[in-house]
Amino acid sequence: MDQVVLNSGDTAWILASSALVLLMTPGLAFFYGGMVRTKSVLNMMMMSFITIGIVSILWVIYGFELAFGHDANSPWYGSISFSGLGGMVNEFTNNGGIYPIPVLVFAAFQLMFAIITPALISGAIADRAKFSAWAVFVAIWSTIVYFPVAHWVFAFGNKVGDTLTGTGFLAGKGLEDFAGGTAVHINAGAAGLALAIILGKRVGWRKESMRPHSLPLVMLGAGLLWFGWFGFNAGSSLAANGLAGLAFLNTQVATAGALVGWLLVEKIRNGHPTSLGAASGAVAGLVAITPACAFVAPWAAVVIGFFAGILCALAVGLKYKLGFDDSLDVVGVHLVGGIWGSLAIGIFGTHVVNSVGIDGLLYGGGAALLGKQAIGVGIVLAYSFTVTLILGYAIEKTIGFRIKKDAEVEGIDLNEHAESAYEMTGSSRGGSSL
Repeated sequence: MDQVVLNSGDTAWILASSALVLLMTPGLAFFYGGMVRTKSVLNMMMMSFITIGIVSILWVIYGFELAFGHDANSPWYGSISFSGLGGMVNEFTNNGGIYPIPVLVFAAFQLMFAIITPALISGAIADRAKFSAWAVFVAIWSTIVYFPVAHWVFAFGNKVGDTLTGTGFLAGKGLEDFAGGTAVHINAGAAGLALAIILGKRVGWRKESMRPHSLPLVMLGAGLLWFGWFGFNAGSSLAANGLAGLAFLNTQVATAGALVGWLLVEKIRNGHPTSLGAASGAVAGLVAITPACAFVAPWAAVVIGFFAGILCALAVGLKYKLGFDDSLDVVGVHLVGGIWGSLAIGIFGTHVVNSVGIDGLLYGGGAALLGKQAIGVGIVLAYSFTVTLILGYAIEKTIGFRIKKDAEVEGIDLNEHAESAYEMTGSSRGGSSL
């Protein structure tokens, strides 16, 4: 390995970014928790929290090596070992080049991506999944879907001299995905669609009111996601540099553009811009700019975000036309937003803002980059959907994935956790129940 000196500034930034990305999962718990009915809020939040626990353990045992190990020199997976990250304390990050940050800091940063990806899926099956079955699903899905796909997209190989070994399949084919449009959002969105099909519709879907029980919680969750996303995107530079600044600014302006775009659709279609629309639009913009944040100019980020808000606002209605119950619009926001953001690089991408980037259609690069992006999108979508469909079916036919109808009607919080989010019966002293 070349002589490398630890850069304390870069290391501090990636540590801070890791904490920001971790905050996104509790933020997601608030966002999803506010969108469900009162009888389901605790279960919805617990699905995110158990994901933190399971994925963190698996990541240390074998997940990081499976995603970023290079000993196997395979484009499909990293190292198959159970090293527990032992012996890495004094190593530097080596992923397509040697970075002056400890590899354990890089591992911690990537762990947070591995956590939030399956957590995103939970919104598609709100109100009706057994908690134990969800835990089993998270463990298996992370192992056979997320860890390998992370290798395909994020592993740029171990550099020894001028030689690279262990580059991921899609990374080697030229896919541009700075922070996870394919590996995180398309991956989760396709899996959410598969599980929504397997578990079926909620009892009373389209017949009963299933409006969000707490819009303040939704707004709080969206705010925490927005805040944490700066670590998600700008931290992916793996340095405190100009590229991090570009990703940071693009994240902000794209999210603003999407918020406005979504509200514009609501105003024209329904006559009223809503707080739920503002929160959903912000998340749609965050999703769409994730793959593109360090490959496009800020003006293009605004355009990408604005159209993400419009496209995702229109896409959330597809579930009613196609007949699948995606409870919290994981497909409409994450799958559609991820697809648009990934393809948009092929249109707006430019080497002017990032020397390793390739020019897209608007910059005279032709359709080559757009084609590479489309292939990456299609492969990740197809793999995640197919494997999740098989895995979900297997769980449903063995231990059962969906709770019983009576338990769903009564409330999943009481039946799965013996708790309720809000005590409405009054105090033992006869006080008011309010």
